[in-house]
Amino acid sequence: MKTFLFAILFSLSLNFVQGQAFQKNRTIILTDIENEPDDTQSLVRLLLYSNEIDIEGIVATTSCWMPNAVHPESITKVIQAYEKVHSNLKKHQPDFPEAKVLYPLVKKGLPIYGMKGVGEGMDSEGSDWIIKILENKDERPLWISTWGGANTLAQALYKIEKTKSKNEAKRLIAKLRVYTISDQDDSGIWIRNTFPDLFYIVTPGDDYGNATWSGIMTNDIKGIDQTTISNRWIAHNMQQNHGPLGAMYPDVAYGMEGDTPAFLSLIPNGLNNAEHPEWGGWGGRYELYKPDFSKVKKGVSSVPIAPETRAIWTNAVDSYTPYIPNEFGRSVKQDTITFTDSKVTLWRWRDDFQNDFAARMDWCLMSFEEANHPPVPVLSHPEQITVTSGEGFTLDAFQSYDPNGDNVSFLWFHYPEAGTYKKTIKTNGAENIYKANFTAPQIDKEETAHFILKVTDKGEPRLSRYKRVIVTIKTK
Repeated sequence: MKTFLFAILFSLSLNFVQGQAFQKNRTIILTDIENEPDDTQSLVRLLLYSNEIDIEGIVATTSCWMPNAVHPESITKVIQAYEKVHSNLKKHQPDFPEAKVLYPLVKKGLPIYGMKGVGEGMDSEGSDWIIKILENKDERPLWISTWGGANTLAQALYKIEKTKSKNEAKRLIAKLRVYTISDQDDSGIWIRNTFPDLFYIVTPGDDYGNATWSGIMTNDIKGIDQTTISNRWIAHNMQQNHGPLGAMYPDVAYGMEGDTPAFLSLIPNGLNNAEHPEWGGWGGRYELYKPDFSKVKKGVSSVPIAPETRAIWTNAVDSYTPYIPNEFGRSVKQDTITFTDSKVTLWRWRDDFQNDFAARMDWCLMSFEEANHPPVPVLSHPEQITVTSGEGFTLDAFQSYDPNGDNVSFLWFHYPEAGTYKKTIKTNGAENIYKANFTAPQIDKEETAHFILKVTDKGEPRLSRYKRVIVTIKTK
């Protein structure tokens, strides 16, 4: 009982420090599960964050890799494993939903490929479910996290357009947010062309190697430790000795968890803000523009590629110089290597979200006292402040704490790509203490600058949480 009450208080404190207006993101998953093992891998992870994200549906769909079959029974099998560890998960956080709530959310799309399954008479329980959830009296955005083909969503949009008034269709579509793992059928480009106002995140086409989401599995980055995506690490932290849900996590076949980036940015960690893909987070960073079709390469599937007709949220580039441990003196220092490309926007956070997943796997079997839980960053000032060009200012997180009583480390840094001021603003002194001093740059027009606080505990595994401070810099 003591552990359970502690978990409740921990949950309440997290919600409070994240802001009194904190609300969960909600999502419907479209998955071509059984096409390859990575959908099952991503589903295991998703269920371990079901206390943080409102799962509104999990729909079995087709894709270019599995055009004529859907496998809802495979979704159910993973939920059955989740059910066996549910009671222990609730010792760590009380919001994990009962399996009996999740089972009815499993739906089927048509076992038909792409646009062949879109049009009159092509409704499915999956497409009808999307419409039903959209029509519910819940004004929060509804994320469609698309791990395979998008034709179940395309059919829902087709029916909305055909059966709703213009104003009602506009209202419903305005609630939708779509993240697709590239284009895995021919309905994605149709959706984007037909519904030009639809919020849509995608690296278009099927050239997976250039897609931001592939940063989750990129393992050829020279100078970076790849341990947390190695098969040995996965076996130790996920698959073995972690109960029935961990045992469901399959070996990597083609790539590790290629679908997970479609929901990583929905996890409330103090860094992510799903409504602002341009700010960057665990799922990567994206900017709104119409990509140059001449630079879009044909990939490995049969999905046709075509020019985009409007702006979409797509690849953005970060320049990232990692902080690395320092043996003596100041505990961290910046590396001598800087990495620059779109996949950097995702893999720069990879050790953090992998360790977070590993800790949640521990929750499946361990008591609250045995397992690790993330630290709680607490700012001593608002998350948005205004300063004047040339003015000094201090950012402070003195009240931050760790629920397990672990020692915590601090790291402050400017994230230039997330704001309008693109030159790096360095700390005046140490960046690894609870407060950091900065000087606003000299400017000739108003700018914004994003500063990230990363608080990391020294538990096992080491866990990180963040605060983002947006500084508006005004001219004198």
